[in-house]
Amino acid sequence: MPNRVLASALAAVGTAATLGWAALAPATAQAAATDQLKTFVTTVKSARGEFTQRQVKGTGEAMRITGTSSGTFVFSRPGKFAWRYTKPYEQLLQADGQTLYIYDKDLNQVTERKLDAALGSSPAAILFGSNDLEKSFVVKDGPTRDGVEWLELTPKAKDTQFERIGIGFKGGNLEAMELRDAFGNTTLLTFSAMQKNPSLPADTFRFSVPKGADVIRQ
Repeated sequence: MPNRVLASALAAVGTAATLGWAALAPATAQAAATDQLKTFVTTVKSARGEFTQRQVKGTGEAMRITGTSSGTFVFSRPGKFAWRYTKPYEQLLQADGQTLYIYDKDLNQVTERKLDAALGSSPAAILFGSNDLEKSFVVKDGPTRDGVEWLELTPKAKDTQFERIGIGFKGGNLEAMELRDAFGNTTLLTFSAMQKNPSLPADTFRFSVPKGADVIRQ
C-alpha cells in the first residue's frame, strides 16, 4: 500500500509546480522560506486539513507517479496527531503525546510504539513535534518556483529512513513536503483546506483499540 511509506517513516524513528527541489534545477534561494518555517512551528500550535500523497520514481523527464493516496489530518503540538488515510485504503496513525498507534483496518491490527522513538528525526517531527528543529536537522534554503518557496532539511542522525526533506511554503502557508529516501524514491505530500489553531475536543487524540483487533507492542 502506498500509505505505508509515511507509516514506516513514523515508526522508524501533481504538477511540476509542487515538485520543488526534488525534480527541478536549483533556482535562486529565498531566505523567506526559513523564516516561514520558523513562524509555522512556533505559531501554529494545532491544525487540521486534508492531504494528498504521491509516490514518485525517477527525476526529470523520467519521473513517474507510481501511487496516490489521500486523507485528513489533525495535530496539536507537541506529539498529538491523527493522520488518517481514506483512499485507496483506510489506515490510521494516531498519537496521544506518549504512544504512537498505527491501525491497519484491512489486517485489523494495531501496532504501538513509544512516541519519542517514533518521531526522532522523521518528517513527522516537523509537523507534530516541538519547535527545536535545528537540534535534529540541518536547515538550508532551497529554490523558489511558481510562488512556492522551498527549504531543505537534512537529518543529523545517520540511521533515519529519509536522507532529505523538502518543505514548501506560500504566503506563510504550508503547501507541500517532499521526502527523499536513500534509494532515490520520493514521496510528495500536498496540503489543502488547512485550518490553523482550531478549537479541538479534549478526546481528539484518544485512541481506542477496535473490537477484535490484534495489538503488537514494540
